[in-house]
Amino acid sequence: MSQNDNLTSQPDSSSPSTQWEAPWPGSKQMPRWTTGELAPAPVFTWRHIPMMLGPGLVMGAAAVGGGEWLTGPLVTARYGGSLLWLATISIICQVIYNIEISRYTLYTGEPIFTGKFRLLPGPIFWLFMYLVLDMGSFLPYLCSNAAIPLSALFLGDLPNPQEHRTLLKVVSIGILFLTFLPLIFGGKVYRSLKIIMTFKLVVVVGFLGILAIGYSTADTWKEIFSGFVKFGTLPVVTDDPEGPPVMKNFFVSLFTGSSFPAIDFSMIGMITAMAAIAGNGGLTNTPISGFTRDQGWGMGKEVGAIPSIIGGRSITLSHVGKVFRVTPESLKRWFGWVNHVQREQFLVWMPACFLGMALPSMLSVQFLPRGQILKDKWLAAGMTAQGVADAVGGSLGPAFWGMTLFCGFLVLSTSALTNIDGALRRWVDLAWTASPVLRKLDTHWIGKIYFGALMGAGVLGVVLLWFVQGDTLLKVTTMIYNYALGFSSLHVLFVNRTLMPKELQPSLLRCAGLFFSFLFFTLIAALANIDLLREWMATS
Repeated sequence: MSQNDNLTSQPDSSSPSTQWEAPWPGSKQMPRWTTGELAPAPVFTWRHIPMMLGPGLVMGAAAVGGGEWLTGPLVTARYGGSLLWLATISIICQVIYNIEISRYTLYTGEPIFTGKFRLLPGPIFWLFMYLVLDMGSFLPYLCSNAAIPLSALFLGDLPNPQEHRTLLKVVSIGILFLTFLPLIFGGKVYRSLKIIMTFKLVVVVGFLGILAIGYSTADTWKEIFSGFVKFGTLPVVTDDPEGPPVMKNFFVSLFTGSSFPAIDFSMIGMITAMAAIAGNGGLTNTPISGFTRDQGWGMGKEVGAIPSIIGGRSITLSHVGKVFRVTPESLKRWFGWVNHVQREQFLVWMPACFLGMALPSMLSVQFLPRGQILKDKWLAAGMTAQGVADAVGGSLGPAFWGMTLFCGFLVLSTSALTNIDGALRRWVDLAWTASPVLRKLDTHWIGKIYFGALMGAGVLGVVLLWFVQGDTLLKVTTMIYNYALGFSSLHVLFVNRTLMPKELQPSLLRCAGLFFSFLFFTLIAALANIDLLREWMATS
């Protein structure tokens, strides 16, 4: 039974689905939708908030992830909070993106990835396009980085990358397989994720909140939160590259008629990486549409969900999405569902993203000397943990040192979990609908298909973790993330304007937001690409 069943009534039967045929827009290589009735949306009351939380909670917890923990503190250790406005733009763009991919799912019960493949010129074309764009999701950089704080907890100090190379590889592979357990047990895969992400959000945000309230100054709070709105502030070139950074606001320079200062691009790769993973990033946002279906929202209630291989025998998933007929009654219900998704995005996901970026960055601003150029992300994390221990002092100092590192492990390992599930969910959902062979299988087979893909991802992950360095995985992943999210924003715009009835399509303002997202993420991806090429050329 859906968690919202007690909040909704039975679907209206005044316009039976048997009286009309579902539309079949886009590529005819994808199967025609079937039909169903749209159930009423939950009636919003503050008393029912815990029961109404869904995809925004899971993805909001996932947003407290690798980018916020690894790249954010590197940037704020050098520049303070003055560049966090880039994270603001990234998060707002992703809010619009998340609502729009859920819009398609509310109408069809299909995840957005399947909708993309319905567009012309057809699924084969998009298959090759997204195999490249989704490559970053299969690179297990989060597992390799999660191995460092976990190893530190056992060693009593941060591991040496050279001395403990084999240990780190073995631990990272162990973490990879640890992340598989919630995807194997528990009935609905989505239900297991929701429980784990709730635990993560409580522990990590709770601990960081204690540090922020008990051990951070008012000036640190002011610097971090004002940084989110310092639009146009960037570092400029100085005579001493190793000295304290000089920040200027380019909009102020433009309006006052001053000369346009030269931008300091020395840390542009890390800055764009921070923007890439603020929120979720890349195609890791797309599971929100799948979770919308699995939560039973909109037409998701009509199609089913992905079950785990153990404990999910009674759960099925339709091969094809179901759409509803647009009538005055269904249109009223439709806007109720859209408002429900928007409410969760603005009240749950977006605040979680800002907290996920602010709290780890607050630690580096408070506990690290300003202006440091830290190339090693775990040097920054280790110094931050030691700074926390020194600030707390006494017998609690070592405990807070360990808890800081444990939170790093929890953040990275659970983010690896959602990355793996998200990548598998995209491609399994797609194959389940697009493949004529898989469409012949009974609807109970979806769990077995998902499990088989999970085992394949495990083999690939082991190979990459053993032979590829974690830093390389991080840089390549974040660069691909920005390209992927930029292109995906434009693609979603065409999906919702092409495949959906006119009455259900996004407004022109929302379309403009998706187009701006395309421009923003593509631009910062290109900057990261230039920086990575420059680095490779310098070391070759």
